[in-house]
Amino acid sequence: MNPYLAVVIGVVCAGLGGELFVRGTMNLAQWARISPGIVAVTVAAFATSSPELSVSITSALSGTPQIAMGDALGSNVVNVALILGGALLVAGIRSPRSGVKRDFPITLAVPLLTSSLVIDGVLSRLDGVLMLAIFIGWIVLTIRDARRERSAAAELATHQGLVRAVAFCVAGLAVLLTAAHFIVLGARGLALSFGISEFVVGATVVAIGTSVPELATTLIAKLRSHDEIGLGTILGSNIFNGLFIVGVAATIHPIAIAPASVAVALGFGIAAVVCSLPGRDGWIGRRRGILLVALYCVYVTAVLLGPS
Repeated sequence: MNPYLAVVIGVVCAGLGGELFVRGTMNLAQWARISPGIVAVTVAAFATSSPELSVSITSALSGTPQIAMGDALGSNVVNVALILGGALLVAGIRSPRSGVKRDFPITLAVPLLTSSLVIDGVLSRLDGVLMLAIFIGWIVLTIRDARRERSAAAELATHQGLVRAVAFCVAGLAVLLTAAHFIVLGARGLALSFGISEFVVGATVVAIGTSVPELATTLIAKLRSHDEIGLGTILGSNIFNGLFIVGVAATIHPIAIAPASVAVALGFGIAAVVCSLPGRDGWIGRRRGILLVALYCVYVTAVLLGPS
């Protein structure tokens, strides 16, 4: 297939899938009687990160886990610097207090942890198990918060409500995954024709392609004034990418990679999260969007010019 045609098909699918997925997330939150933010940071984030998981497992089983590493780290920069930054250009976003206390710290800690683990030039299976253990701990903490939010006085949810929510989520995710497939197919073909290294392809082209679900979900959520869904999806996706996906890849096949190769992605990942931290009132203003998008442009330049 013509790579340009593949990208166009992917973009169209992304818009449709994002609309369906946001509707499903809102319906699921109403059915479960918890905030849309918790549904977004868990169910929505993990679902939209399924392309990264697929790339991770496939590349690790084929003996090239560097692609998984580059994809996960690059996707995290894309999520915060490009996607969140782009959403902030539309309008500022208010983060709920629970998200600031629970999700932002772990989102910032993930690249710091990865930096300390790869300093010896290899992400071992033991390192992967450690990442998975931390991920499970965060899941437990999030489930605890979700239980606290449930209101006993809330209207009882119906089975039909659950079926409708799941149907929207599944249909939206299916279209989003189709979008990611076509965009990765077209973009990867163009990039590899220029002889770009595997890690760089993973950190830029594949990262953007596999982040299409997050991009579509966040932008549609912003346009529908559901800020909590967009922000939760981004933060949850970064946690999922940095701990679960990289952890799974390292557990399957140790990742031997020069620290200098991942330093750029990790450094910009940390910088992006720091630049997006909300103020005491939980507000993230539009000026942050300009800063984050500019940061992403510098990141792409640094990856292309840096060591591969």
